[in-house]
Amino acid sequence: MLHKDNHPMQNVSATNVFITSLISGGLAGVICDVTFFPLDTLKTRLQSQHGFMKSGGFNRLYQGLGPVLVGSVPTASLFFITYEGIKEVFQPRVPYQYHSLIHMTAASMGETVACLIRVPVEVVKQRRQALLGDTHRLAIKTLYRGYGSTVIRDLPFGLIQMPLWEYFKVCWKRRVQRECTPIEGATCGAVSVGISAAITTPLDVAKTRIMLSNTSADKDEVKISLMLKEVYRKCGVRGLFAGFHPRVGGFTISGFVFFGIYEKVRQICVSILPP
Repeated sequence: MLHKDNHPMQNVSATNVFITSLISGGLAGVICDVTFFPLDTLKTRLQSQHGFMKSGGFNRLYQGLGPVLVGSVPTASLFFITYEGIKEVFQPRVPYQYHSLIHMTAASMGETVACLIRVPVEVVKQRRQALLGDTHRLAIKTLYRGYGSTVIRDLPFGLIQMPLWEYFKVCWKRRVQRECTPIEGATCGAVSVGISAAITTPLDVAKTRIMLSNTSADKDEVKISLMLKEVYRKCGVRGLFAGFHPRVGGFTISGFVFFGIYEKVRQICVSILPP
């Protein structure tokens, strides 16, 4: 019988948790970001306040890939280093029934830390995806303009996604009485990502519009609450869920690939690294 606390990272040193999370998270992140970049571009253009066709339509779908290649590895690695690190420290010390709270806390901290890199990368990427011809270097204030809205979007995303992923894996392990294979872990990840993406789409719409707003826009114009009200006033509920299909569809497929790569690379790292 599989013990409910059995975990593939059990008895692995803190250094190995760091190295494993760094490699598996970074590799999974960059492969998924590059592979599914066209879907992300379409989603950004559908959500743009400048209109889909004016933002590029179906043309130049890899516009803005450069910043992603630079920021993808450190962003994904930072998230999983934080996430797995917090789990490694607190899970052995907390009763099993409270582990979901640890997963939620770890996901929240991971998202907050990862956004330090993710936000400026997203700002530059989305402005290029929407073909906004910034003729001057963006100021630090502009690069981090979407930090609050991105954290507000990513916190609930992580709070839903990661505990669901862990829960689905536990349920499956109990059913089959063994550890999940990378494919099974990837399937659990895909379902959790799809659910999270669907629920947080309005927050993503607001975040996209804030990042695509004029560089001279004042602080009040880029508040997430005001942006949500503005989108609803102009476009109704449909506007709040702009880009829903490429976002949810793309996230679900990329979630399968991401978690599949993450689980497989982590499995390899654990097997070759000394305990």
